[in-house]
Amino acid sequence: MTDAEVFSKLSPNEGHTVTRYTTVEIHKDEISFSAGHFTIFSATEREDLHGHNYNVSMALQTVLSTDGLSFDYRFYKTKLLALAKQLDRRFLLPAHSRYLKIEETNNQWLAHFGEECIPFLKRDALILPISNATIEELSYWFLQQLVEDQNQLTEHGIRTITIKVYNGPGQSGSATWTTS
Repeated sequence: MTDAEVFSKLSPNEGHTVTRYTTVEIHKDEISFSAGHFTIFSATEREDLHGHNYNVSMALQTVLSTDGLSFDYRFYKTKLLALAKQLDRRFLLPAHSRYLKIEETNNQWLAHFGEECIPFLKRDALILPISNATIEELSYWFLQQLVEDQNQLTEHGIRTITIKVYNGPGQSGSATWTTS
């Protein structure tokens, strides 16, 4: 039986109410950022410094109203654009890595990895509350920014959010939040 057939069989005319859910997916080229990073594999192994052109997508599962609209999802698109802009053209450093220690000087961040000391100008680097500069952690960072306002999520009837961060075609890391 199709969803439409189920919906028509459970119509309010028969004394039943049904809550319909929909998933809205947002994957726009402009929700992107370019950033440098290195992945830390262990206390002694890390990637060389390099960068990617990242893209971000989002899927929101929400209640579909009787007028066929979930909510104005431009709101979340705007939030994603602003978050991506924060990361654009920056070098991303993890604040919570057990292998990387970051020291602050007047105008620099000094990233200590093993015997190496890697300097970054403060204006070029961004320290994020993550444990590694990976697509998995970046997807979780984006997600945490979006779920901060629980009242907003309730107001929009959002049940689940999945964020994906791509560092190239066909390669992404994702994080999901679901109401409890």
